[in-house]
Amino acid sequence: MSSTAENTSAVVPPDAPEWFTKALKVPYVDRTVEVEGCPIHYLHWGGRGKPGLLLVHGGGAHAHWWTFLAPFFRDHYSVAAIDLSGAGDSGRRDAYSADLFSAEVMAVCDDAGFDGKPIIVGHSFGGFVTLNTGYEHGDKLTGVVLVDSPVRPPDYEWQRQRNRAPVRPKKIYPDFDSALGRFRLMPPQGCDNDYVLDYIGRHSITEAEGGWTWKFDDQLFRKFRFVNQSEVLASLACRVGVIYGEKSQLFTQDIADYMFEVLDSSVPFVSIPEADHHLFLDQPLAFVAALRTLLAEWRHSRPDRGG
Repeated sequence: MSSTAENTSAVVPPDAPEWFTKALKVPYVDRTVEVEGCPIHYLHWGGRGKPGLLLVHGGGAHAHWWTFLAPFFRDHYSVAAIDLSGAGDSGRRDAYSADLFSAEVMAVCDDAGFDGKPIIVGHSFGGFVTLNTGYEHGDKLTGVVLVDSPVRPPDYEWQRQRNRAPVRPKKIYPDFDSALGRFRLMPPQGCDNDYVLDYIGRHSITEAEGGWTWKFDDQLFRKFRFVNQSEVLASLACRVGVIYGEKSQLFTQDIADYMFEVLDSSVPFVSIPEADHHLFLDQPLAFVAALRTLLAEWRHSRPDRGG
């Protein structure tokens, strides 16, 4: 069961550059598909009959983090961006799991009518979802791309970050503008592209009892059980690509070295200069160029992974 609504309008910040404004004018379709009793919303830029490219947001984020980037990939792909359950305009669950998120990803790929085996691109926590999807459904995928999504060694000292919750408890604000004024990136970092923050901030807010608040389920990580990502990474059979921010506070050189060792020489590792964890907000066009190059290489070469 799914529903569809066309969307051709967007609030474009007045200081946005031409490329950003042009991208937001590209029409897309809002669609919803039910997965295990929960409505899952996604955006689709059309192109049925083309190979699929599904974009997966990070923790506390939503599909509109990709709205100004997705149109850059329409020449070769049918592009979609998902709201995972507990985020954006999708429904909420009593409990969340890696397998449920992966089921949502695959259901959207199916509902979007992608031709052949799709590619999944995930940022941060979305990269963890993407990683698990590659592990569970790798035979149905062309490959997965992890975007500043660190996979830590089994002996990583998690107690160092025990007090750094990925999503903070939500507050209620008296009006929309008050909420928008409190929009911040998590984990905290600077970003000079105010027009990007304004756009995604406006799509992050919803009306609630007593005022306005954020769309994400702030209890998600209390209801979620993590799996051993290092074991999953080592077990992937589908193609893998890694893109990360050169200045990322999460994707350190030690993490990059560890992941490179677990994977193999067929896996591209691309570092985006002058970019922190939210690299496609810092350096959006550099990210587009990196991902385009990676995908083009995959279109014109044979995979080594999996024999």
